[in-house]
Amino acid sequence: MAAINLLAGALGGWAWHRDEASRAFWPTARAGQFAATAMAGLALVMIVSGYHPDSGLLWLYMILPVAVSIIAEQLRIASAQLVLDANELEDAQAVGRLPESEQQLIVHAIVRRETGVIALAALVIVFLALRVLATA
Repeated sequence: MAAINLLAGALGGWAWHRDEASRAFWPTARAGQFAATAMAGLALVMIVSGYHPDSGLLWLYMILPVAVSIIAEQLRIASAQLVLDANELEDAQAVGRLPESEQQLIVHAIVRRETGVIALAALVIVFLALRVLATA
């Protein structure tokens, strides 16, 4: 899980830094979110099977990546709205009424912000995955 999210964070960070879209980022980021969900499922199986770790923090580190993913998705949605608000556009339909060149600028700004948010979340998940290894 750490490796997938590290790759997603690196791809997203690189795309954000270079101010360009990455075709590989979004599938990798979604795979990282899936891996985080699988780890939370593993935590549930471990609890049901009676596993008792040395530190109760293990459960937190195994489940928290799902919460990070959910919060990141909410922030991703909010970041799109921030771009619309900054350009005094009420909704996505208002973007469609703009000239093509302005539409592309708005969409590009939204994708860049969304990429940054999800890439940062992936890196937070990497940290949590490494903490799982340290506390297991």
